[in-house]
Amino acid sequence: MNEITGIDLGAPVIARHEVDIRAPLPPVWELLVDVAAWPAWNPDITAAALEGELAPGVSFRWETGGLSLTSTVRAIAEHETILWDGTTQGITGIHRWRFGEAPEGVRVATEESWSGGPVDANPAAMQGMLDQSLVAWLGRLKEVAEAKAGSAATA
Repeated sequence: MNEITGIDLGAPVIARHEVDIRAPLPPVWELLVDVAAWPAWNPDITAAALEGELAPGVSFRWETGGLSLTSTVRAIAEHETILWDGTTQGITGIHRWRFGEAPEGVRVATEESWSGGPVDANPAAMQGMLDQSLVAWLGRLKEVAEAKAGSAATA
């Protein structure tokens, strides 16, 4: 199998979104890498389980949009990036998150590619689904991280 180093730039569906979060980088990173806690703050994810710690080659299971997924971490650099991939119901997704400094906190950028038969059959609908999913995920991450940062600042 070829080594996966980024999203599939030749995929029929690619989404890229980013958000600035008014919070320190470490707790924002921790929200994302605590896979088991995703359902507690992201209502689009109904279950998530990880055995051990995120590292290249480690897989985790999660459910979203009525789909059960197993994703495998392909690359991770603490407080910088995480890349994972997985295939379910004929759709192969490759998802990358990047973290960097922003004027008032952290900038989180995410990009994902989808390929496979179901994507080829209706790329416009799949594009809409992926865009909506990533925008919602970033929005929840921002909301929760900023709320936690605000409560920490007033404690």
